[in-house]
Amino acid sequence: MSINTERDIEANLQIGPTDRGMVRIFIEAGELEVPMDFDPDEADEIAEEIRAAAQAARAVR
Repeated sequence: MSINTERDIEANLQIGPTDRGMVRIFIEAGELEVPMDFDPDEADEIAEEIRAAAQAARAVR
């Protein structure tokens, strides 16, 4: 599977701070739960990557 492979999977995404000062990205899809914790600096880097990907996606349209 690659980034361009479409899948018909429904998932829920939650993002928020934890009580330990981390940023959690929590993905739930059916029976699967994936909690991913990042320190605030890592979360900022991820946010920058998402913004860059959004900008690149706009250029494709």
